[in-house]
Amino acid sequence: MAGSGADWDLFQSLHAVLQAGSLSAAARRRGLTQPTLGRHIEALEQQLGAPLFLRSPRGLQPTDLALSLRPHLEEMAAAAGAALRDASGAADPAGGCIRLTASNVVGAELLPPILRDFRRKHPQIDLELVLSDRNEDLSRRDADIAVRMSRPTQQSLVARKIGVLGLGFYATPEYVAAHGAPDCMDTLREHTVIGFDTFPVGLRDALPADLEVDRALFGFRSDSDAAQLAALKAGLGVAACLHAIGRRHGLVRILPQMQVFELEMWLAMHELQRTSARMRLMFDHLAESLAAIVAEDRAQG
Repeated sequence: MAGSGADWDLFQSLHAVLQAGSLSAAARRRGLTQPTLGRHIEALEQQLGAPLFLRSPRGLQPTDLALSLRPHLEEMAAAAGAALRDASGAADPAGGCIRLTASNVVGAELLPPILRDFRRKHPQIDLELVLSDRNEDLSRRDADIAVRMSRPTQQSLVARKIGVLGLGFYATPEYVAAHGAPDCMDTLREHTVIGFDTFPVGLRDALPADLEVDRALFGFRSDSDAAQLAALKAGLGVAACLHAIGRRHGLVRILPQMQVFELEMWLAMHELQRTSARMRLMFDHLAESLAAIVAEDRAQG
């Protein structure tokens, strides 16, 4: 097969199309015109000697060849991004870039004020925040530092347990004023309960034995934690959320005698990042700030 000399720029365009799903979206992502990006794909197909996409009424459909290249392209893109971040620090020892990852809810609700304080202290350090409910691969350098709600299992990581955060049922004051507050599981079932469409594997084992929860309980269902929280804050019904978030938004604790379940909070980074001054600054800042949230959670009971 031809293509041993294929240009990395062409592979970047292929990666963009695989991520975006269309030439137009991929072109915007890369800052190119659509015809230019289309020529990149055509040139790469010529070098590889096989098609990468099939055109159909549903849009571009990646071929088996394109799909087989995808994991390699993701590794190359992660390595290239890490190299750029490392190079930025080398060029400016006092600055550089840090790429963080966290879940959608933690990243959107808990981290912004923490990162604001960090930028005030270190304005020369640029920050990138990747929100995903899947664990990004730190060993592949998809991110530099991760805030995780479970114990990291990857090799070659420096991990620190911050503590445990509890979850309880909450509703807005307006919802409680209009519908009242349930005082037991039986009356909770009379309310609009916000929860999952597809019940997560393993969640049932984490719930208290006396908490009978199934899909039928939920009057509003979404598999997105962020969508569930948005519905809760909008006053749509009752939902489980972190106590720290419930307090921050002035939500009313429902069934305060019941702890829905708890989540461990961890910080992790690749062991090679130990020598980076900016990574240590961020790691320590996150550890101190998140530990304060955990301490407040414990104090509030």
